[in-house]
Amino acid sequence: MLVARELTLLAIIIRIFTAVVLGGVIGMDRGMKNRPAGFRTYMLVSIGSCVVMLINQYVYQVYGAGDPLRLGAQVISGIGFLGAGTIIVTTHNQIKGLTTAAGLWASACIGLAVGLGLYEVAVTAAVAVFSVLTVLHRLDFRMRSKTRTVDVYIELEESVTLGSFIQMARSQGLELSNIQREDELHCASDTRNFIVTIQGKAPMNADKIIWTVRKFDGVKYAEVL
Repeated sequence: MLVARELTLLAIIIRIFTAVVLGGVIGMDRGMKNRPAGFRTYMLVSIGSCVVMLINQYVYQVYGAGDPLRLGAQVISGIGFLGAGTIIVTTHNQIKGLTTAAGLWASACIGLAVGLGLYEVAVTAAVAVFSVLTVLHRLDFRMRSKTRTVDVYIELEESVTLGSFIQMARSQGLELSNIQREDELHCASDTRNFIVTIQGKAPMNADKIIWTVRKFDGVKYAEVL
């Protein structure tokens, strides 16, 4: 195992191959879910980070100068530009891509670990990240489906006032907050469009809340954000 940690041709091949495999494992989940950064992107991030650490180690060992962790620190901070590119804000101010961005950052860190020869850290971290993205995704979905507080985009008929909608909601045991009117340029002229945070009383969950709102008079469209 000590040989694999030294900077030899065999060690370089093992490290880059390991970075490809671990990055691919993490990216597989994102690719199957059709996320902006998928299978190949995660591989490239992991390989790039691994190469940076190989260069770092080579310069430090051969020339005996420089900080052996300096380039790695630049990778950790520099990966932000790629992660930021996967985060988008939809027309209803819904933020998507945070998990993908966090996964890219984690993949970069795993690549650094592989490049330094810390195989135990890299493999363990890759398994943990993959588990979070796959197994815990189901738990996250269940938690969100059982929540009693949701953000909802609503389109009302123009004849229905916002005040009457609030009254209807309160009569069903719903509490409203953070009402935000949508930009008139992006909305139909015959509707009132807004985003509102709705909290229901137990045993109401997200599905029950949206089902109740859609039954209100004058509600043309309602969607959980």
